[in-house]
Amino acid sequence: MTKALDVHGISRRGFVQMASGLTFVLGVGGVTAVRASALNDAPLEVSHWLSIRPDGVISIVFPATEMGQGSYSTLPQILAEELDANWDDVEIEQLNADDRRFGNPLFGGVLYTAGSTAVQAFFEPMRRAGAQARDVLLQVAARELGVAKEELRTEPSVVIAPDGSRMSYGELVALGADGVTVPDAERVNLKDKSEFRIIGKDLPRRDVFAKSTGMAEYAIDVDLPNMAYATVLRAPVEGERPVSINDAAARAVPGVLDVVSLPDGVAIVAESLWSALGARSELEVEWSEDAPARQFNSEDTLRQYAQAADDPDAEHAVWAEKGDARAAIAAADRTYGQMYLSDYAYHAQIEPMAAVASVDADGQGAEVWAGTQTQSWTTRTVMDVLGIPEENVRLNMMTMGGSFGRRTAFAQDYVRDALLSSKAVGRPVKVIWTREDDVKHGTFRPAAAQKLEAGLTADGKLDGWHHKVATPTVIGFFNPVRWASVRPNDVISMRGAESKFYGITDFRADHIITPRQARLAPYRGIGAAYTSFAAEAFMDELAEQAGRDPLDFRLDLVEDNPRGRHILEKVAEMSGWRNRGDRALGLSFAGYSSSMAAGVAEIEVDADSGDIAVKHFWAAVDAGLIVSPDNTMNQIEGGIVFGISMALREKIDIENGEVLQNNYWDYEIARANQIPQIEIYVADVDAPPVGIGEVGTPMVSAAIANAFHATTGRRLRHMPFTPDRVLGVMAS
Repeated sequence: MTKALDVHGISRRGFVQMASGLTFVLGVGGVTAVRASALNDAPLEVSHWLSIRPDGVISIVFPATEMGQGSYSTLPQILAEELDANWDDVEIEQLNADDRRFGNPLFGGVLYTAGSTAVQAFFEPMRRAGAQARDVLLQVAARELGVAKEELRTEPSVVIAPDGSRMSYGELVALGADGVTVPDAERVNLKDKSEFRIIGKDLPRRDVFAKSTGMAEYAIDVDLPNMAYATVLRAPVEGERPVSINDAAARAVPGVLDVVSLPDGVAIVAESLWSALGARSELEVEWSEDAPARQFNSEDTLRQYAQAADDPDAEHAVWAEKGDARAAIAAADRTYGQMYLSDYAYHAQIEPMAAVASVDADGQGAEVWAGTQTQSWTTRTVMDVLGIPEENVRLNMMTMGGSFGRRTAFAQDYVRDALLSSKAVGRPVKVIWTREDDVKHGTFRPAAAQKLEAGLTADGKLDGWHHKVATPTVIGFFNPVRWASVRPNDVISMRGAESKFYGITDFRADHIITPRQARLAPYRGIGAAYTSFAAEAFMDELAEQAGRDPLDFRLDLVEDNPRGRHILEKVAEMSGWRNRGDRALGLSFAGYSSSMAAGVAEIEVDADSGDIAVKHFWAAVDAGLIVSPDNTMNQIEGGIVFGISMALREKIDIENGEVLQNNYWDYEIARANQIPQIEIYVADVDAPPVGIGEVGTPMVSAAIANAFHATTGRRLRHMPFTPDRVLGVMAS
């Protein structure tokens, strides 16, 4: 079961009035006291996280947003575990407001689903909320049965007395909670891992049936009474605006309701999507043609970034440092350096941008249906566009057809356009981007040039490491408010360059913050999608320079990281690394945040066409405690597929400020027949969960590049490894 949760009207501090007549005082340590009026037909709400009805239905709030990663099921499972709930009794409530009580603690309390943080961030608070509710139910049962709470135990959704008699959670709720005290969240007893019934077990995801049968509703599917449709003709170059608009032919198209001028485009609002699209093609718009972005050319951009990375005097921000890398390299027996390049990349999510807005007649409120990764910034967008207070914003957070960072922006233009179009025609309006709109006006993973230098000892050991990344700030573009507080440390641009899993004594990573020359956004794996490519391709080159096996060279660097050593040795075992013979195998050891992954790719290269075929991929992953094993495998496998696609084909070209690609026919993603056999091992460790949504991606590109060297003796240093680049390298 699924339902939406609208928390308007609930105070954010002080007292929370519960529907059951229970009043809880929120203190520093959580809910500390309770009284009851025993309205036996109403639900028990022990905290803002959940409620239990007398019929036994348990409603758990889902504070994040769902884009295919599975946390819609996984997060409620965490709470249900400590509650000892029967999973079949649980319904999930999507949080549809910017209620910071549910904020992501890893993003400063903002409601923000990104960075594989949902399970990591909410694991502890949701466990404790479930444990609090279970304790309250035990107290009610103890009161009714006249026994000590400690004599009782629970099984899924029931309390069991010493004599074996049972009382369901619903029955206990109906008895009321008179005199019950809610334990402090920080002191409540939690289950031992050995007692888990839900965490670590495979339960069906709640969203799979609807998605598999076409019943899932995305923003692009929303249909309201009297709803109109809008498409937008956007300025071909960022920063430009319509100077003159001849809309006579467009207005003559049957079904057109209005033509709305926007800050960076022109919207056609019509009775049908097809009328809107047809009328859009009839617009005659003169654009300003004076934006600085007219000078953006992706080939020139990479050359400029490479020059900056190669300039020893380039201004930089230190991203990570340990010891004295420059001194160690200067004093080393041998030194070695290389440059690595990567192009812009598009998210290619299956659902293009879409939003529905219904602005109130007086313009002082609005309801919005949108798939975004943040309740907070979607709310802020509505407030800013209409100039209205937060309490007048009514959100419906829709399931997303993929995102990968695409829907994280502080200011959401597709939501803005729906609001302005609705306000203009006085009706609900759905804005839909075509695939061509989404590609040409997308926000991209940044282009980057990376210069790596290292020292080697006489016996082939690493002696100093310096990693310079010349790329813009992504945060500075997509969330300038956040940039103001974190500058110059951009985790989106630099993730992975810290090489945290290796024990490198003298280490330094610098961010050379280059001028932005495209619209930017986070991407799956964020910076690690390209920094790990460079770092792990370079690590292989260092092993070759040292005359050592790439695995042994890496193992030297994980002596103080036994978990990392384990997965390196495991993936070597899985792939038969030590007995690889003439198979084209490449190794990579990367990860994301605190999740580690070691991967081995086996490839074949067509010397005539330049095509690289990945035939097999092995991965060993350590992501801490695994809440949902089957979903974990799905996410890692999906991350590997994503990594293969981005490594081999995906790139965005920009000329004179305009994106050249249009659709999937010229922005190629991996097809089903290009996906290899994938084998995954997930370590069973006693450690907190640290995220699995992105860990599968960063290791992939370097593993492929290193396998290419194993079979050709040549190096790929420019991602993606397109056929023309492969042929060029082989001919050089």
